[in-house]
Formats: sequence, C-alpha cells, structure tokens
Amino acid sequence: MTRKTVRIAMNGVTGRMGHRQHLVRSILALREQGGLDLGDGTVLWPEPVLVGRREHALRALCEQHGLEHHSTDLDAVLADPAVDIYFDAQVTSAREDALKKAIAAGKHIYTEKPTATGLEAALGLARLAGDAGVRHGVVQDKLFLPGLRKLKRLIDGGFFGRVLSVRGEFGYWVFEGDWQPAQRPSWNYRAEDGGGIVVDMFPHWEYVLHELFGRVRTVQALTATHIPRRRDERGKPYDATADDAAYGVFELDGGVIAQINSSWAVRVHRDELVEFQVDGTEGSAVAGLRGCRVQHRATTPRPVWNPDLPAAHSFRDQWQEVPDNTESGTGFDNGFKAQWELFLRHVYADAPYRWDLLVGARGVQLAELGLKSSAEGRRLDVPEIEL
Repeated sequence: MTRKTVRIAMNGVTGRMGHRQHLVRSILALREQGGLDLGDGTVLWPEPVLVGRREHALRALCEQHGLEHHSTDLDAVLADPAVDIYFDAQVTSAREDALKKAIAAGKHIYTEKPTATGLEAALGLARLAGDAGVRHGVVQDKLFLPGLRKLKRLIDGGFFGRVLSVRGEFGYWVFEGDWQPAQRPSWNYRAEDGGGIVVDMFPHWEYVLHELFGRVRTVQALTATHIPRRRDERGKPYDATADDAAYGVFELDGGVIAQINSSWAVRVHRDELVEFQVDGTEGSAVAGLRGCRVQHRATTPRPVWNPDLPAAHSFRDQWQEVPDNTESGTGFDNGFKAQWELFLRHVYADAPYRWDLLVGARGVQLAELGLKSSAEGRRLDVPEIEL
C-alpha cells in the first residue's frame, strides 16, 4: 500500500461543530483507522492545518490532538503548494471571502453551509470554482443521519405509496445566557453577523426535502424573535436582532406538502431533537437523528375520537422500529465522516459527488426567500437556478 499525505487547511475548527464533527469525528477518526483506503493500493493520510484568528486556541487544539500545523495567516496557508484542500466552518459572514481566496489559490473546496449570505454571492462562488477547475463540495450532513438513511430506504422501496405530506419538528431551548450559559454562540442571534435560524436551518431543509421528496416549488414562512434580549459569552446583555424561530410550509414536486417548524425557543417533548413524519397512501414513518418507526396501511388501527374517555392504549406502541441493516453489522458511521470520505474519493479517485456549490446555492436561495416571504406575508415561488 502507498500512503499519500493530503494536507487540508481547516478554518473554523475552534468552533463547536468544526471541532467536534469535522476535526475529531471525521479527519482524526480517519487517521485513527489508518487513513482512507481508495481501493487501488493508495491510502490517503489526512494532515490537517488548523487555521483561525486565535493563535492560543489553535495551539491548544494541536497539543490536545497531537497535531503539528496551525496558522493565523490564511493567505500564507493558501499560498502553500502542499495544501490541497480548503475547508471552511467559520461564521457565515466570513465564509465568502475566504472561499474566494481559496479558489483563486487553486485549492479544492469543501465547506459548511450556508455558502454565502445571499443567492447571487453563492452562485458567484459556484461559477468561480467551475472556471478554476477545482473540485468543490458542500456539507449536507442530515442526509447521512441513520434515521434519514432508513427513511430514504423506505422511500426507495416504495413503502409509502404516494407521499402526501411531511411534517418536521426541529429545535430546543437555548438558554438566554443569564442564569445558565447559552449552548450556541451569540452571533447566531445577531442578523448583522449573519445569524438567524432561517439562514442556519433552511439550507438543511432544502437538501433534505429535495433529495428525499422532490424539489421545493414554493415557500411560505413566518419568522419570530421570541427571545429579544440575551447575554453573550462575557455575560454582557445584547439585543437579539435575528430570528430564533421559523414556521415554514413548502410545496414540493408532485404536490407533496411539507411543514417544518424550527425553533431555539422550544422545550423538547419528542424522542429526538429533530423528527420528520412522512404520511403516504400506503404507510407512514417518523424518522429522527437515529431512529425510524413505521406504521403500514395494513396495520393502522382504527382511531375513534372520544374526549370523554382516557386513551386505552399507547399510540407510540402501535409503530414498528426500522432495523439498521448495515452491511458491517456495526451500525452507521458518523455522517460527517462518511461525507468527508466521499469528498476525498471525489478529489483523489474521481468518484462522483453531487453536492457541489450549486447545490449549496439552492439552500441559500431558500433561506433568502423564506425571509422575504415572512417580511412580505405571502407565499413565494422558488425558481430553478442554474449557472
């Protein structure tokens, strides 16, 4: 076996998602398994170069994980011919300029979403990458969740018959930062810094709906800032200028209606932090992060509305759990790691990879239209986009 070292500039890994999912559970996990076997006698060995603004935080991460390379000088890192790939998990407002620099430097691009703060900027990035001839991909992590992979298996197997509707519930209570520290950074709640739950979550809902059920044709959304005053990481009060909840209705190809509630001001009374219920003519399913339960037409009980008597049985017990059925028999791999493997194979083994910057631009478009729909109080068409 020949080991090929791949240097990856990773910008933004001092943040929660960049550190836990992309650095530790993806790139470092690949190293722990001995690298990525391409199947042709080559094993890719990822060598991360940590990039960011806080030198002490980068140095601490390197010491914690036994890494050698970090820098606060993005331009210098991008000028290094040994660096092949640029990954971005920064705050949204800083992403576009950094991606432009990386594309100009001839680096392959792998990035979190949203890829930019507006549709035109997102399309511009896709055009730049195409003109430069670099490979580019956008993180679409929800597609790799065990629960949604089981749901996709049901769809592909025709379990639902004709899909009628999709209902999604996402969110949890994010502490205000006064009597308990907030679980999310304060910039998430400032529109001027690129915050807001629509900008954060509608790109996710776009690719989930598009991949599983069909293209989003219309959107009607209502946003809210339920908690208008919060405290930041230093305990200083600030005004929340971005939406912390969004209630959306989407019409999909084939007449499927999707309704998704997203909120950072809701207390959880469900099995998982995100759940999707899919109802079809032949059966229904409820999928979360990991689990997926089904009820087929032939086993659907006959509910009878009677508010004068207590329920005689548990409705949840009438559903059947979908098994993992993975080839390894050990369950599903981490979704972020699985997608990193696909992108690395795309770059170094010419394997197909369809979640590129144009796909990422669709998510930016839906977020932009969702905010516009709420501001104008009307349903909007979602045009197909192209370069």
